[in-house]
Amino acid sequence: MFTQERHLWACALAVEKQHGAGAPRFVAARIGALALAGDGAGVERWKTIAAKLNALART
Repeated sequence: MFTQERHLWACALAVEKQHGAGAPRFVAARIGALALAGDGAGVERWKTIAAKLNALART
């Protein structure tokens, strides 16, 4: 079963694969753009992806 949690991990892995060392900058830019657009749910989603990306970097 593909849960929301797995989807967010998949997103983090995809961002890491596509952007490599620039992944944190990409995620920060996404969060900033969503914040400017007033998309609170999008900001929270990308903050969660950022946390998962950070966890990947620590392993």
